[in-house]
Amino acid sequence: MGATRTETDSLGPREVPADAYYGIQTLRARENFPVSGLRSSPHLRRAYALLKLACARSNVVLGVLDARLGAAIEQAAKETAEGRFSDQFIVDVFQAGAGTSYHMNVNEVLANRALEILGEPRGSYTTVSPNDHVNRGQSTNDTYPSAAQVATLFALAELKGSLGVLTESLRRKGREFAAVPKAGRTHLKDAMPVSLGAEFDGYAASLEHVLELLPSVERGLAEIPLGGSAVGSGINSAPGFRSRTVGDYARLTGLPLTVARDPFESMQSRWPLGATAAWLRALAQELVRIANDLRLMSSGPATGFDEIHLPEIQPGSSIMPGKVNPSAAECLDQVAFHVIGADLATSLAVQAGQLEINVMMPLATFEVLFSAEILTNYLPVFARSCIDGIQPNEAKLERYLLESAALATILTPRFGYLKVAELIHESARTGTPVKTLLVGHGLLKPEEAEALLGKSALVGLTKPVP
Repeated sequence: MGATRTETDSLGPREVPADAYYGIQTLRARENFPVSGLRSSPHLRRAYALLKLACARSNVVLGVLDARLGAAIEQAAKETAEGRFSDQFIVDVFQAGAGTSYHMNVNEVLANRALEILGEPRGSYTTVSPNDHVNRGQSTNDTYPSAAQVATLFALAELKGSLGVLTESLRRKGREFAAVPKAGRTHLKDAMPVSLGAEFDGYAASLEHVLELLPSVERGLAEIPLGGSAVGSGINSAPGFRSRTVGDYARLTGLPLTVARDPFESMQSRWPLGATAAWLRALAQELVRIANDLRLMSSGPATGFDEIHLPEIQPGSSIMPGKVNPSAAECLDQVAFHVIGADLATSLAVQAGQLEINVMMPLATFEVLFSAEILTNYLPVFARSCIDGIQPNEAKLERYLLESAALATILTPRFGYLKVAELIHESARTGTPVKTLLVGHGLLKPEEAEALLGKSALVGLTKPVP
């Protein structure tokens, strides 16, 4: 461990690395929970530091914290929010219930940095205590969920930007492919024609619809329990602390934060995190569907659809020369599968709340923030490495379109459902196109068949009927 300093908590003394900004309770947490090696999101660290800054300011104004100490805590919180001391946040994401370990990690880092600012040794805690000063009028029970919800709002703001990049990429392809007709498929069987552009526009529209659901999730996240202290009553906090601190926290974060309408409900229930996970799941489900469509349409070339060509971004096989796989779409599937699984973990954590608190907050917070992070990271990459470079195989698209017996559907108003079904079955049995059968059976003249089932006519069929 090298040079150490002695710190003491309610369980007794321990040796802490002399140069550490964290303290004894953080050290115990690292020893007690060596689970994953995963650390909490920078968004959570920033959100918690700004929360502590707002609390210190309120406590100084309300006369329960010395101004000199408050200024030192405020400076420490600002520095932490800016990204300093990131290596000092060492608590595993799987930890003691409610997030007490992470909360004390925050309190100890700020206390020790404040002591340093005041010219006193780290770990002395007489002038500035993690519990008595940094945590004045607060509890893990109100600060952790508040910081978690603010961190989630930070993360969602970034994700919206990444989602916008992908959506616009899909829209560009929708415009580019608007006049490229193709055979439609329902139940993976031949159906009426669509345009390739309409399919890509549909993908973009689905993501836009999911995005339209987000504001209601964000409103829930913006209603925070800060000021509720241990159970919602605000015990040990100065009168006026709740509203003043939430207001200042809103200004510091630039978010429309509000005091919880029911302080007790906001301590008991972590439904805002559950709602966020559900929204992320809905987004992930659409992404899986889009990725799988692209994989299917690009399958082959000899034994699949081969309707579109995806960019070739890496070799696809260690044994088969020249093989190239839909790697970007496969990666998107894996990202989305994780997000869908994280929703289940979050829902289990959210429903596990008991009475005045939900002790499973750290898991729910990690799953939501990690899901948002991996989507934020990959969606622009997927847009760039996959969507932007897609090219249609127009020869294959035309062949499938013109050979599809499903096109005979447009004949039902003239010949009736049963007669057209008979033609379609004959076409499937003999391999003769329906258009040829119509002329051969004397049902239509060649020019009539071309007018109904020729390529130029089929392009018009891809346009939606008003």
